[in-house]
Amino acid sequence: MLLQQLSAYLIHLLAGLGVVAVFVAVYLHVTPFRELYLIRNGGVAAALSLGGATFGFALTVASSILHNDTFAMFLFWAACSAAVQVIAYAVVARLLPHLNAALENNNVAMGGLMGVVSLVVGIINAAALS
Repeated sequence: MLLQQLSAYLIHLLAGLGVVAVFVAVYLHVTPFRELYLIRNGGVAAALSLGGATFGFALTVASSILHNDTFAMFLFWAACSAAVQVIAYAVVARLLPHLNAALENNNVAMGGLMGVVSLVVGIINAAALS
């Protein structure tokens, strides 16, 4: 029994971390600027934006692990949640046409706004999975 629980824990832990890593890779590919480069060079705005998106997505992954009975459903809802986060970025970028330039220029207010939007979307998304 304990071995079975440990196995399920490790599978969900590793899969959850893997899904988050895939999300970050996709998110970095979707955004039209080099967030990691900006972050490495002190870009707080890019860090806030990426951090909010990652944290918001991680909330939905956690909710998916908690509320789905099968591993396949966990993966399905994680994928849907990733799509929602990417769509949220696209909508905000469309509504704020200078968002990308602001993040590249380290506009911390815009980075904070994008991070908060991503967190709000993640929280609501996580609640919708319960």
